[in-house]
Amino acid sequence: MANKVTYIGDVQNVDGTTVSVSLSSDCISGLTYVNGEGYKIGQVGSFVKIPLGYNDLFGIVSQIGANAVPEKQLEIQPYGNRWMTIQLIGEGQGNGGFERGISQYPTIGDEVHLVSESDLKHIYGHINKPYLVNIGHIAGAESIPALIDINKLITRHSAIVGSTGSGKSTTVAGIIDALAYKKKYPSSRILIFDIHGEYSKTFKNTANIYKINPEPNEPEPKSKPLHIPYWAMSFDELVSLTLGDIDEKDKVQIGEMVLELKKKAYNLEPDKYKGLDEERITSDTPLPFSLKRLWLYLYRLVYSTHSVQSSGQKMCSITDDFDITKTTEAFQVDAQNNPIQTGDYETLTLPKYKPQQNQAIYLSSSTLNIRRPVEHLTSKLRDPRFDFIFNPGNFKTDANGGINSDLDVLFHEWVGEKNITVLDLSGVPNNILNTIIGVLLRIIYDAIFWSRRLSQGGKNRPLLLVMEEAHNYLNDNFKGIASSIVQRIVKEGRKYGIGAMIVSQRPSEINSTILSQCGTIVSLRLSNSTDRGHVTGTVTDNLDGLMSMLPILRTGEAIIVGESVKLPMRALINPPEKARRPDSQDPIVVSENTAEKIGWQNPDKIKEEDYKKVIQSWRTQNPSV
Repeated sequence: MANKVTYIGDVQNVDGTTVSVSLSSDCISGLTYVNGEGYKIGQVGSFVKIPLGYNDLFGIVSQIGANAVPEKQLEIQPYGNRWMTIQLIGEGQGNGGFERGISQYPTIGDEVHLVSESDLKHIYGHINKPYLVNIGHIAGAESIPALIDINKLITRHSAIVGSTGSGKSTTVAGIIDALAYKKKYPSSRILIFDIHGEYSKTFKNTANIYKINPEPNEPEPKSKPLHIPYWAMSFDELVSLTLGDIDEKDKVQIGEMVLELKKKAYNLEPDKYKGLDEERITSDTPLPFSLKRLWLYLYRLVYSTHSVQSSGQKMCSITDDFDITKTTEAFQVDAQNNPIQTGDYETLTLPKYKPQQNQAIYLSSSTLNIRRPVEHLTSKLRDPRFDFIFNPGNFKTDANGGINSDLDVLFHEWVGEKNITVLDLSGVPNNILNTIIGVLLRIIYDAIFWSRRLSQGGKNRPLLLVMEEAHNYLNDNFKGIASSIVQRIVKEGRKYGIGAMIVSQRPSEINSTILSQCGTIVSLRLSNSTDRGHVTGTVTDNLDGLMSMLPILRTGEAIIVGESVKLPMRALINPPEKARRPDSQDPIVVSENTAEKIGWQNPDKIKEEDYKKVIQSWRTQNPSV
């Protein structure tokens, strides 16, 4: 039987899941006390219940006051401000918990009661359940932990959104801290794509940190160099990164060359690639080969001049050594008539050919129309910023495709060594950042997909992919690798143990297919109306009233809705301790402490500054010189 102390009004109108309630005249003060605790009546976003026998219907207050009066009641109600609108969201049996959806509707005259703190404890669950993880506490009820279902958070995907300065990065760090708590989840594994280098400080002592250019004087534990072997890419990804947009007929010919090089590497050490049949090797198979060798071969094909016409031209096979005695190429010669600068793929030395003059020198007969793409590839191979791809440390190949370390070492470091791995991509050149993120996601997805029946696969040990600043590479303007593979992950990843956490300050720019597949939305303060509308549109429950609170949330406060929470909750997320918070905090212009002289208040700053170090940092691409 319902407690009369919690009674606040009666049902007067039911329209689907929208219920209009006339407030009791006993609620004039707008404040009531239950078990010594004071409760404000009719707070937008607060919960109410409608007892129906053994069941309780639960709803959220979406509107209060004159506008909440049913349309046909406006003329006959002298006190129009005594109405409230609620949205039904689920039901529960006594103290037996809560389930989404409703099996019956209220009728006219049914009593409406406020939900007390004891009710909320039963609704939100108990912390001793192993699948529930505590990420903070309910706003306005510090004694009630904010619990989320870790199974549904990861397998059904999630999105964390919030305007700049809302505490988004700190919230992400706090949630990851909870998910990777070793005493509770010793085999958790989380891979973070860190676009701006914010999380290195946060997880320095608990994670593997990989950077393009690790700082040489970095204190222990040091970051590790990030290597992405080009030969682990699919053929289309490799062509896109190295040669760009080329004709399909040219791509087919180059694909045959890559296949020939991969088969050569396989045949040199077939025992190294157990279970692989040569006939099943394709240009997409992640087998090592020498890209520099391919580059020199392509250069010779399109730039070489010859001593005989095309009918008699010969070109050594790409898998043969570049023996000029097997070719008719017309190299420039020295005083002793010996060819000079025949080209060297290891040193990236270009060959020098005789120009076509009156003498019998003929241009190459190759049909490949790739002169400009080959020039671009030459530039990229010589650019040290691309060494993490083209000269990837122990994953670098020799001329025949031999390697010191295979991809098993790479994957053990990324997803098998520690619970958290941070891929710091802040040093990746901007013009290839979207491609690199897409390549990383595709490589990881393919490996987890094909190992799904193994103990290392995602079915036995699920993997969470955290994608920071996702609007930069998952929006509708980029029909590239990243958007395509993430759409596949959010649609199919659940079956293979791959979860996605999309983090963004502009949810309206995220591809709608991706955001709509996120079963849990953690929304911090959102000031932009377009962003709020986009988030509200992806929420399955009718929660317009709750979402209208997004512009006024406090820093670090979030509204969490979706499959991983039984009831939509407004919660304060536990942040990491201050020294470990992500490197995304606002700089202090003027200190609130009058004793401190920092920022614009420090008169010694101008005298101390040395702009030689500014230029040194810029030139060396190292912020800590």
